[in-house]
Amino acid sequence: MPIMVNLDVMLLRRRMSSGELAEKIGLTQANLSILKTGKAKAVRFSTLEAICAALECQPGDILEYKEN
Repeated sequence: MPIMVNLDVMLLRRRMSSGELAEKIGLTQANLSILKTGKAKAVRFSTLEAICAALECQPGDILEYKEN
């Protein structure tokens, strides 16, 4: 898939666990895991906004396009 999700990288940079992020943004740990592993087919802008606010980052820090 050409869209890479770099959520793990941002979590490490912010020294935050995925459980802590899930709690802050009101997402289940299972749904956050689906997003982290790149298995999600879509992401809501409201979810992306909440992630960026919690991690103090930009959408481009989380999502990256790479050609196959």
